[in-house]
Amino acid sequence: MTQLFGRSFSTRSVSRSAMALAMTFAIAAPASVQAQDNNLDARVKRLEAEVRAVQRKVFPGGSERFFEPEVQAETANEAAKPNATNSAVADLLLRVDALESQLATLTAQGEENSFRLGKIEEKLAAMEAAAAPPEEEEEATYEPSDERIAAVSAIVKPESDDAGEDDYIYGFRLWDAGYYPEAQQQLALTVETHPEHRRISHARNLLGRAFLDDGKPGRAAEILLENYQKGARGARAPDSLYYLGRALIASGENTKACAAFTELAEAYPDIASGRLSNNLASGRSDAGCS
Repeated sequence: MTQLFGRSFSTRSVSRSAMALAMTFAIAAPASVQAQDNNLDARVKRLEAEVRAVQRKVFPGGSERFFEPEVQAETANEAAKPNATNSAVADLLLRVDALESQLATLTAQGEENSFRLGKIEEKLAAMEAAAAPPEEEEEATYEPSDERIAAVSAIVKPESDDAGEDDYIYGFRLWDAGYYPEAQQQLALTVETHPEHRRISHARNLLGRAFLDDGKPGRAAEILLENYQKGARGARAPDSLYYLGRALIASGENTKACAAFTELAEAYPDIASGRLSNNLASGRSDAGCS
């Protein structure tokens, strides 16, 4: 019998109490670790979902080579894993830090891409505004004389198995002979009838030039810009940028003309320094570009 603070206890009673207290702590400790593990696991899953969502936004169309499937079968090793230990908790913390860092990087990249896209859209909008025809420019009704009709009729339209080619060549011959209104009608018909033809870039560019040579720079600028926007890889897209600049000069818009010439130099550096180098230098000089 043992006396403590005036009270008597047996050795056997003390032993039973100590054992019960030890068992209480033994049960509580794993429960605390398990709760911590559950919280971390939920945090990891949330971050992984956010990273996948940002990846798909920044890199649309990604394949499973870069993105893990949303649902994966549980492997035998994963099913057999024991309850998390302190080491597993530490591993989860490292994964959380890595995921948060990756999420921050992807978010920043997405914001940068959006900024660059916005700048491109602003640039195109400015060029569209520059090419808009003046309100006072109107197309007068064209009534050719009998002599002109006879002269135009003398220009032969080719006939082959390629109707799109024939229509374009005929429009070119009319333009080359100086019959600009007739060339405009023929080339507009070519563009409308053969929108997918290999000569479409040539036809739209020449249509713009036909209006420019006919003293209608506003309409010309509109068509030339359209040819560049709709077919930047087209054979005459660089030429359209050059003649767009010329049309803007004719409209008294020298600053905007310089912007068109700059776009030509940046979008097609080889052509700008090659076959169009003399034209570009002359255009920049006439516009007073710095």
